[in-house]
Amino acid sequence: MSATLYDQLQAVTDEASFLAFVAALHADRLAQEQGENTGWQAQGIAAFLEAALAWGETTQLGRTQGLRDASPWKRCAMLLYSGKLYE
Repeated sequence: MSATLYDQLQAVTDEASFLAFVAALHADRLAQEQGENTGWQAQGIAAFLEAALAWGETTQLGRTQGLRDASPWKRCAMLLYSGKLYE
């Protein structure tokens, strides 16, 4: 069974796992564009960046959501993941 996008997000600890997450996020977006409902709220790059920025500012890049001690790689992955979902 393959890991879900969320599972890959949780596994981010370093550069290699961050890049693997970004590849999975890309594949997730392509699936959405091909008609599969993968839960993307953002429609287009501007909306994606706006959502990611809003999450980053609101949560102090995850510090207020328990990511204070997380690696910078994990916090950046969460920023990108939030661009998918945050409204």
